[in-house]
Amino acid sequence: MRKFLYTVITLAILGFSSCNDFLEEEMRSQKDGTKPFTSAADGRAAVNALYRQGFSGMWGAGSYTASRAMYDGYLSGLYENVSYAGMNTFITNALNLEVDSNVNDGDLRDYWSPLYVEISRRANYAIKNLPTCPGLTDAERARLLAEAKFFRGMNYFFLVKRFGPVPLIDVQYTSLADDNFYPNRSSEKKIYDFIIKDLTEALNDGGLADTAFPLNGMRVSKGSVLALLADVSLNMGGYPLQDKSMYAKAAAYADQLIKDPAYALIESADKAENSVYNVLRTSDVEKEYLYQIEYDGVISDSGPYSAWCFPAETHKVFGLKYDIVNDCLTPIPTFLNVYDKTDDLRYQDGQYFHTEFKNRLTGEVIPLSVGRVKKYPFFFFEETAAVIDTKNTKDRVVYRLAEMYLIYAEANTLATGNVSALAISRLAKIQARASISKTQADIEARLATLSPDAFVKEVWKERMRELIFENKTWMDVTRTRKYPLLDASATAATFQFVDVIGARNGRGRTFTEKDLLLPYPNSEIQRNPNLMAEPLN
Repeated sequence: MRKFLYTVITLAILGFSSCNDFLEEEMRSQKDGTKPFTSAADGRAAVNALYRQGFSGMWGAGSYTASRAMYDGYLSGLYENVSYAGMNTFITNALNLEVDSNVNDGDLRDYWSPLYVEISRRANYAIKNLPTCPGLTDAERARLLAEAKFFRGMNYFFLVKRFGPVPLIDVQYTSLADDNFYPNRSSEKKIYDFIIKDLTEALNDGGLADTAFPLNGMRVSKGSVLALLADVSLNMGGYPLQDKSMYAKAAAYADQLIKDPAYALIESADKAENSVYNVLRTSDVEKEYLYQIEYDGVISDSGPYSAWCFPAETHKVFGLKYDIVNDCLTPIPTFLNVYDKTDDLRYQDGQYFHTEFKNRLTGEVIPLSVGRVKKYPFFFFEETAAVIDTKNTKDRVVYRLAEMYLIYAEANTLATGNVSALAISRLAKIQARASISKTQADIEARLATLSPDAFVKEVWKERMRELIFENKTWMDVTRTRKYPLLDASATAATFQFVDVIGARNGRGRTFTEKDLLLPYPNSEIQRNPNLMAEPLN
């Protein structure tokens, strides 16, 4: 399983970029990214490199900040970098709703540039040259093309969700003289339609294996593509496109995955260390996983995720191997009011959160109450990394089957205007899995009393609970334009959603329209004279 990661890292070191002549010598350690493939190895290597760059390369953890892929938490105002927010201007500005094209140019560019490098230099290069690559069977050629289109679609999805209208580049650039080297922005609809086209072709023409991602040698499978299609379609149904016809498609893609025996929800063996949520925390190989970012302790670890589980003030208290610990992606205290604190297993100690730490090497149990919050993330904790070698190796799961149950429940209701028995059953399935005392039948009976609007909001609440550490909440706010009103008096049963425009975030700052998208990097505006041109393509 880890052999694939080794292959990708090796190829990334060798590089797939163009090189300049130097004393007319050939740079044999690099592949000239302007020339066609000359062997099957070239085609395979070009696609393998897509697994570690662009969006997939944004999940490595930092000591002082969350991984860049998870910065959405700061934009939502529902997560805090409790101890070190002031050390990063972008995080401070995100929490204060003051992200600026000039002041934060470096961080904005670190979003923008890797995504476009992945699209224009890597994915487009592979898609252009795979059809004529010698040495590939027709089946392998189709599969590699499907993988390349999956990654191109995923990177465009990340771009359009964060920046809105962006340039659409579907060709490989080889020089400054290329046509349309300084492209205008395309409308969000055009970007989304392009993503759907790529993913539909990958699904229908790729011959991808119908199996969970980790059971497919850590390669894109049919399930990966269906999951991304379901998510993209759900977002197209919401803002800004509000194409309501896409809700039925989102429900259909999710339904296809749910009904397929190749994929399955994790079930708890007990409600303690062998619960669903501890399996999610510790296991990389589950039929629930549809797409994940692979890490390895020898070749490429994920960075100090376990260090996020502790308040910075206590870094010398727990016998940890980290020089720095930092609760850098901690839900604000009122966010936790989304949980039923007596019945939701995810809220309990040693599940998604913890309030004390037991060092199994010493047997010592120490409370985590030193900081200004009482509950800290346990979702990222890896014991070996924390107390032995600092190397976090847990893969980061981007899509899993539980989310598909929730997409179906929401999308089917929005598509039909009615709350179906199947939608109720699928939402209840996820809620029952998390309940300490309620049966699925108990939950279904309550859900059956809800209006369509109330039922959809119940799905939104469940997404917040189930996916709290999987970078989904801000994506949901921007597509629904609704923000959770979670104050000190709110409970899981009573809290409501309000219009995001005019709502106050965790720091008391008021959202305006401009806060729902990132500004374009100023350096990119200066580099591309057509970026701000009107009208949009």
